[in-house]
Amino acid sequence: MTAPQDTRENLCNELLNYARLHSEQADCARRVIHFVANTPDCFSRSHASGHITGSAWLLSPDGSMALLTLHRKLGKWLQLGGHADGDADILRVAMREAQEESGISGIVPVSAHIFDVDIHRIPARPQANEGAHWHYDVRYLLRAPHERFCISHESCALRWFTHTELLSPSFSVDESVRRLAKKAAQYNKQTHLSQ
Repeated sequence: MTAPQDTRENLCNELLNYARLHSEQADCARRVIHFVANTPDCFSRSHASGHITGSAWLLSPDGSMALLTLHRKLGKWLQLGGHADGDADILRVAMREAQEESGISGIVPVSAHIFDVDIHRIPARPQANEGAHWHYDVRYLLRAPHERFCISHESCALRWFTHTELLSPSFSVDESVRRLAKKAAQYNKQTHLSQ
């Protein structure tokens, strides 16, 4: 499915603004911009070498915890999120995925601005006839209205973690998840969200 050029330009502009504000991630953001600008079907998982995904760093109502999924296919604790499936509004994708994977309705964005970007390799799954590919992941900071969740078929488990737990050297988690926890902890401190 080919996305109109203006929808791709909108995402590129958001990513460019993110790169200006977050110099430590500017290179990653520019790589995502290059991919979006040069891939008309970037929002479709049918683009076999890679595609845009939307993720949510979902905070508890007081901002002190984040909800992670023990991903069934990847076997890791990760933020909620998934494929755009043709939707060029990646904030909407992140909100949809967060609700589908947690069973929590009423999730709202803390901000409409991009919170983080990441590019990661997804291993091949021959049993599903799926080759290795890249996820160009655009992430948003969201908040849940309560802490009650339901585990979906995509998860082995869901759990609320404090940012301190996620930042502990003894907790084994992907570096990008640790980066999200660090950013959220800094956000809480700056805005006093958890007080």
